[in-house]
Amino acid sequence: MKKIIPLLLLLFLFAGCGVSAETGSSYKQISMEEAISMMEKESDYILLDVRTAEEFEEKHIPGAINIPNETISSEEIPELPDKDQLILVYCRSGNRSKQASQKLSEQGYTNIVEFGGINNWPLDTVSG
Repeated sequence: MKKIIPLLLLLFLFAGCGVSAETGSSYKQISMEEAISMMEKESDYILLDVRTAEEFEEKHIPGAINIPNETISSEEIPELPDKDQLILVYCRSGNRSKQASQKLSEQGYTNIVEFGGINNWPLDTVSG
């Protein structure tokens, strides 16, 4: 019993960091400020908005592509052909982006970074 408790604590710790104990898949969670800094430094990344098409049309971060969380499944995603490319994921408040990041990680994407929601985005957005 004493050996099981540390193991369970370790599993809970990993579960809180975006790691699935079942699959071992993971993604990285960063702050909005870290995401902005990363976008300034990196050049070969995809900015992925996982809100609905209607939400995306209303406003989104410039340069983002839209793949709604609800449409991400176990099937290949033509818009994301390189499973090792840096993908920065956001939604409205951070819930769907976490779900989508986990699903992408489970599909074998290796460089997923989730940074929350557009509600906290301090820079310009575009519509259409």
